[in-house]
Amino acid sequence: MGLDLGLEQYGFSVRVAVENSHAAVATIKQNRPDIVVIHRSITDVCTDEILREAKLKSSEVVLISAGPCCQSFSTAGKRHSIADPRGNLFYDFCRVVKEIRPRFFIMENVKGLLSAAVKHRRLDERGAGFPPLSKEEQLGSALELIRTELEKLNYHVVFDVLNAADFGVPQKRLRVIFIGSRDGEDIRLPRPTHADPKEAAGKKLLPWVTLRKGLKGVVSKEWAEFSEQRLAMLRMLEPGQNWRDLPAHLHREALGAAADSWGGRGGFCRRLAWNEPAPTLTTAPDGRATTLCHPRKDRPLSVEEYAALQQFPAGWQFSGSVRQKYVQIGNAVPVGLGAAIGKELLRTMHKTAKHGLPKDSANWLGKVACANPEFEERLRKRKKTQLNPPHLRMVSDVEKTRQWLTASA
Repeated sequence: MGLDLGLEQYGFSVRVAVENSHAAVATIKQNRPDIVVIHRSITDVCTDEILREAKLKSSEVVLISAGPCCQSFSTAGKRHSIADPRGNLFYDFCRVVKEIRPRFFIMENVKGLLSAAVKHRRLDERGAGFPPLSKEEQLGSALELIRTELEKLNYHVVFDVLNAADFGVPQKRLRVIFIGSRDGEDIRLPRPTHADPKEAAGKKLLPWVTLRKGLKGVVSKEWAEFSEQRLAMLRMLEPGQNWRDLPAHLHREALGAAADSWGGRGGFCRRLAWNEPAPTLTTAPDGRATTLCHPRKDRPLSVEEYAALQQFPAGWQFSGSVRQKYVQIGNAVPVGLGAAIGKELLRTMHKTAKHGLPKDSANWLGKVACANPEFEERLRKRKKTQLNPPHLRMVSDVEKTRQWLTASA
């Protein structure tokens, strides 16, 4: 409901929700009994039922918004991509849009969607000694498939990666946002209102909202617990530090199996900093690779702190176990980001009401464009695959690796 609550701030009225999680359904009913909830997977729901429950004709639907399950694209997940049944929910989203034909649609997902493959191949099965990648196994193939399917809807679609912190959310949370217009209206992604404090003044924007400000006045009642082993290491850290700041002999213990991996690994054994936005809230603040330890207290961020950093109303109640509450909040869109999108859609609607459709609106239909041309160019030039470091490959020979990369391009 994070995206929905944000949209409501600019006049959009939620008429029906489709939700498969028992705990999430209970949360919606507890807080918003006025909203009809269809408690099934979208794969089992027909559009006639959605319209009937919403008490609307298809011509009356202004907006359909969705966040098809993102774990299959997340860098913190197992990267099964479109091959994962959760990734296939995207097709059901397209089905609903195609059959109802709302004036606008919004689809959000994790940034990992942009680099995901339609079919995921494990890192230890890539490189010399293995078959070349198929087109569906290349990085970015999932985005190309999604763009192709969205083009078939014959909407004007724009997309970009937005950082929730740029819109006053006390959290650095990168999300891919797609906005579609059935009639070719002048849709845009919202413009940032905040920026990194080092750049804010020069851009005439407000500085990012910090964790300290985001948690001001929050009373914590529920939280998960760290193991004693993890707590012993976390107690050695100051706010803003992580496993790298531990004595060297503890690094392997802090990282576990990831000690033999590579990459940033910044989420391991991490104590948060007061003077910057929180990192992305995951569904497990006590996870080994997703540690979100309070800056001063020896515990993960609480359920109440999670809700505050996602900007849920102070009186909003979450149903289910502590773990289920973390999952609901961690999967939500921050309310402030939803509000920024709603404000931009409202601007579009007012502009159309005043000036009519753009003269070239018909030319935009059936096209999916990145709102940031520079970012679009980077997407075009990205690598087709990523390999383990040489010492982790089955065959480390440089020339054979080059041949494999050429065959996989």
